[in-house]
Amino acid sequence: MSAAGSTSVARALILTARPKTLAASVVPVLVGTSVAVSEGYPVAGWISLFAVLSAMMIQIGTNYVNDAIDFKKGADSETRLGEARASQQGWFTANGVLAMAAGFFALALAFGLPLVWEGGWPIVVIGLLSLAMGYGYTGGPFPLAYLGLGDLFVVIFFGLVAVGGVVFLQTHALPDSVWIAGLQVGLLATVLIAVNNLRDLDQDKLVNKKTLAVRLGPKLGRIEVLLLIAVAFMLNGYWLYHGFGYAFGLPFIALPLAIRVVWRLLCSQAGVEYNQILAQAAMLHMLFGVLLGIGLIIK
Repeated sequence: MSAAGSTSVARALILTARPKTLAASVVPVLVGTSVAVSEGYPVAGWISLFAVLSAMMIQIGTNYVNDAIDFKKGADSETRLGEARASQQGWFTANGVLAMAAGFFALALAFGLPLVWEGGWPIVVIGLLSLAMGYGYTGGPFPLAYLGLGDLFVVIFFGLVAVGGVVFLQTHALPDSVWIAGLQVGLLATVLIAVNNLRDLDQDKLVNKKTLAVRLGPKLGRIEVLLLIAVAFMLNGYWLYHGFGYAFGLPFIALPLAIRVVWRLLCSQAGVEYNQILAQAAMLHMLFGVLLGIGLIIK
């Protein structure tokens, strides 16, 4: 296991973690904590901290697994349009990347132990399922990404489960607002994977990686992104109906960025420009989550 060329080991490790996407681990914790505050519960900062650390380790481990297995299956080649991958570039061997993924999953377990002490068996179930799905996203006999189930996985685990888990840890309850907040966060997190899969659609077809973008085709794949974003914003009506005026209004500050993401996607063909769209989608996810969180706290 060795970094190659002019890329240092430290830089290779960082790039393999895909830092631009890691907000997907932070936003659910932020929003879940804000939901707990909005429901009138006192929150413990250490719970949110350990939840962020554990979630981030799971996501990094998942990214490492994805790097190695996509390379082994031929999904990442020299024609790849996305950012460089460690296995494909030869920075590390694929097996070395998998070994490092296991290390990150072990760290996730370590950071999750205090959360298990606080939340009991439901957190054990959530943690073990998250780890299993982190590997099963591209690995195992039924890899979700290769079956077109990756988008659903993100909605569930980076939205409903992540937000719900944090709220449960802080409150030992699951108020109805959890599901709306979790769905909004999950839908916008799924925009990232949808854009990513549209960019890689042609390459994925060649290796029989049947992502939802491959199954739908480029036109319907773009419509999927439009619907994901539109529904996330439409669900703000829930907050207005229940008297959370700021939670309703503040996220609309992110609407111009949402329109820009959709417009650029509709007006361009898959290429390196999609990397910029992906970065803007990540920014949209973070901005929306922060604004929603603030709105929930100040009501």
